[in-house]
Amino acid sequence: MLLDDAAQQALNRDWRQIDKPTNVLSFPQIEPFGPVVGILGDITLARETLEREAAEMGKSLTDHYTHLVVHGFLHILGYDHTDETDALVMEGLETQILATLGIDDPYN
Repeated sequence: MLLDDAAQQALNRDWRQIDKPTNVLSFPQIEPFGPVVGILGDITLARETLEREAAEMGKSLTDHYTHLVVHGFLHILGYDHTDETDALVMEGLETQILATLGIDDPYN
């Protein structure tokens, strides 16, 4: 779902107890690293935040949007970035996936 910042902030507050908008939220409906069948979950993106971040980073909105969809999907599958080791794994996967789509490394 593509939301405005206010709607994304409400979800972030209600589900994560963080009262501010965030670029992407994932709501998995499968067990982490479980079978990839059926409805996997939902991803919400904050349009205004994505536009602002893309402009600040000098990236196209399309590339930034695509990166965050990939990021959100990896969260649904069970990946996270709560510690440095997990972050490196997740960022590496994001970079590999985006490269297959012709998008530069978002962490470079």
